[in-house]
Amino acid sequence: MRKSKLLLASFLFLLPILPACTASSPSSATSIATPSLPPNIIFPTETPACATIVSEPTPGPDSPSLFPPEDESDHARGAETPVVTITVYSDYQDARSQFFAEVTNRLLAEYPNDARVVNRIFPLIGVLDKAALSAQAAEAAAEQEKFWEMHDLLYAGHENWINLSAADFEQWLTAQASALEMDAEQFKSDLKSEEVVAEVQQVVEDGQKIGIPGVPLILINGQIYGGPRDFASLNDIVQLIRLGKRQFTSCPPLTVQTKTQYIATLRTEKGDIVIQLFADKSPITVNSFIFLARSGWYDDITFHRVIPDLFAQSGDPSGTGKGNPGYYIITEFDASLKFNRPGMVAMVNSGPDTSGSQFFITYAPAAQFDGQYTIFGQVLSGMEVLESLTPRDAQPGTETPAGDKLLSVTIEEK
Repeated sequence: MRKSKLLLASFLFLLPILPACTASSPSSATSIATPSLPPNIIFPTETPACATIVSEPTPGPDSPSLFPPEDESDHARGAETPVVTITVYSDYQDARSQFFAEVTNRLLAEYPNDARVVNRIFPLIGVLDKAALSAQAAEAAAEQEKFWEMHDLLYAGHENWINLSAADFEQWLTAQASALEMDAEQFKSDLKSEEVVAEVQQVVEDGQKIGIPGVPLILINGQIYGGPRDFASLNDIVQLIRLGKRQFTSCPPLTVQTKTQYIATLRTEKGDIVIQLFADKSPITVNSFIFLARSGWYDDITFHRVIPDLFAQSGDPSGTGKGNPGYYIITEFDASLKFNRPGMVAMVNSGPDTSGSQFFITYAPAAQFDGQYTIFGQVLSGMEVLESLTPRDAQPGTETPAGDKLLSVTIEEK
């Protein structure tokens, strides 16, 4: 079966949020979150010990699109071989376009080797009084290879010119051209030249032919995105697309020995946590955990959810809490294993037989979790390290400080 490439199929239809690859986790000290499975996930009628995830693949930067691909006429910056390309149709006078420009600048700074932004101006001529002139200013600056400098300045200085008259705005632009070390006279000449005016008019006509409904219109890898436009939401998308490159196309081979004792050492930036794995009681889960650990899946990731007095959760390289390794394994229950003491290690799931790579470790007895999650280990030492982890519970659309790092997981056999 084909693997999941993680989530972006949802924004093909302008859905408000990207739900796929979501792993549920206990939501509070008294209840357990049980969100529905991601859309388009199909399981066989007879559930095997492990199943790869079947879903629509995430569009890549070169996926077919209704919109023209990037070409020499486009203004683009960022990674030369991106994992994620964000194309934006925008207007410099539009406040929402300004806000999203700040978001894309942050994404470029955060992912210099993975993200690329293509800027396409679609001035709202007839709606905003300086839409055409601001677009012409950017193109006039491009004549002196200063497009991005003018682009950034128009958005950063939005409040300084938004209420100016067209004549005063033109004077302001000329002053800024000098500040950007441009030839001011050439800029004034290019600003209203036939070539620049025609170029801006052409992009308007091209956008109208496409049927652009408004700005900013956002494409992610060529597909329309209609979800939240804040940095936290877009950051999750980039992280998940990046994770898709690491997902596995098949289930791990079954190599665990039920009579062998396996010890996992979680090396964190706060210290080590040593865990005894229950290969005899949860062999499929332990086998997957060992496979992922030895594959580097758990290297340099975060404890993305830490609820004091309840649990600490990790295991998702994307840090979003939505990532999985490209397969699900069965839920394994052993009557002798209960959440009846601190330090129990269990797999997160979204329902029966949907465990992936995310796991949690309890701080205290948690009987409410019994019979819902696979317990596959217990902390032997390092509870003080676990208890020192920074509390963290990210919510959709909000920015949360980075969690403490899980640096690596090593496995010892005895």
